[in-house]
Amino acid sequence: MLKKEEPQQAEWEFVTIESLVPGDHLLRKIDRCIDFSFIHERVSHLYCADNGRPALDPTLLFKALFIGYLFGIRSERALMREIEVNVAYRWFLRLGLTEQVPDASTISQNRRRRFNGTGVHQEIFDEIVLQALNAGLVEGHVIYTDSTLLKANANRERFDLATVEKARGAYWDDLERAIDEDRLAHGKKPLADGPREAKTKEARVSRTDPDAGYIAREDKPRGFYYLDHRSVDSRHSIITDSHVTPATVHDSIPYLERLDRQRARFDLNVCAVGLDGGYATTSIARGLEERKIIGVTPYIRPSTRKGFLRRREFGYDSQQDAYVCPEGQVLKYARTDKEGYRHYKSNAGICAVCPLRESCIPGSGKIKSVTRHIWHESRERADSHRSTPWGKNIYARRKETVERSFADAKQLHGHRYARMRGIEKVREQCLLAAASQNMKKIAIELTRARSFLCAPPRGSPQAA
Repeated sequence: MLKKEEPQQAEWEFVTIESLVPGDHLLRKIDRCIDFSFIHERVSHLYCADNGRPALDPTLLFKALFIGYLFGIRSERALMREIEVNVAYRWFLRLGLTEQVPDASTISQNRRRRFNGTGVHQEIFDEIVLQALNAGLVEGHVIYTDSTLLKANANRERFDLATVEKARGAYWDDLERAIDEDRLAHGKKPLADGPREAKTKEARVSRTDPDAGYIAREDKPRGFYYLDHRSVDSRHSIITDSHVTPATVHDSIPYLERLDRQRARFDLNVCAVGLDGGYATTSIARGLEERKIIGVTPYIRPSTRKGFLRRREFGYDSQQDAYVCPEGQVLKYARTDKEGYRHYKSNAGICAVCPLRESCIPGSGKIKSVTRHIWHESRERADSHRSTPWGKNIYARRKETVERSFADAKQLHGHRYARMRGIEKVREQCLLAAASQNMKKIAIELTRARSFLCAPPRGSPQAA
């Protein structure tokens, strides 16, 4: 029999918010496994103890932001509207069914006036990592690092041309000392004493977000972007570091400094690292060797013009400190440049009658020049790791760890775009998104472990 439904929305019902949230909801798992009491301790010094109106509980504020990143809600106004109607969100924030939800401007004003420049977001991220470490979910022996692009909140057609300073890696001081030592060893004068001039270049600077970097490479989208440099532990893919730079900063520039920070902050005994091709540089190979860390990077195909001799066809003689060409001519040391490359040059008279001249020297050149970095031996030893069985296993897991972490961030947590403008606010976004992913991973792994421990043994009456 077909019955007509009567409206019942106005009827009184006696329920508790606790009974309305499913027991297997993600927020229930996170609430059981993550201790949020540290938030109040980390930010208490930013509030006045005895003056002014009562402030919004900072724990509620940050937990609300975590909800936005966990469920991919990009707008803070949309986040507050969702909290208003979602019972699970209210339960997680300890808000009653009829309690008023904070205004979205409360979050933005706290960001601008209270938390700006304090580093509190980094502290919150670090605390979540420490909780994962204490739970046994971080091993710290193998760390994977990569970077991904975040599209800046800026029009790519609205820019000004300006001279900007190039990013400089922390290894440059060591490199400059090594260059001077190498030049002295070869009977050359050291480079000019005193501080070296900063390198500059002409670049496009956005009018709406000047901190973003403009890229226009063939294999990348064109426009203003940021880079999120992320490191992930090998055991359960817990994110151990997230660092934001403009997209014009090369992956290798901040790497060693951020690796040292992870080792010091979380007391990690890093034995090996798995890296993308962007990190296959002599400076990183040297830095990892000094830290007694094994680096595994992919093979980089040399960019040799078709029909010309490849560099590997010129053998290096370490006793003479010279290169030998396929025809047997010795290319002697000429100089060491300010980038750390030794230049080895041929004899113009011998090259003029060489049968391989057309495939060796391009254009109207008269001599052949081969370069070799002063830390090239470190790079060769690092390159040898990829051919070992354990090196192949380490590199193969990149797609299961850091690449999977970025894929989840983009697909589920709104990590394709920068929500706000300015590098500090984008850093906030990346740190909170990474912390949310870590909380989700901690909750799932610990819940799975507890379920396994509490499950009755196979064959027992309870299991049946």
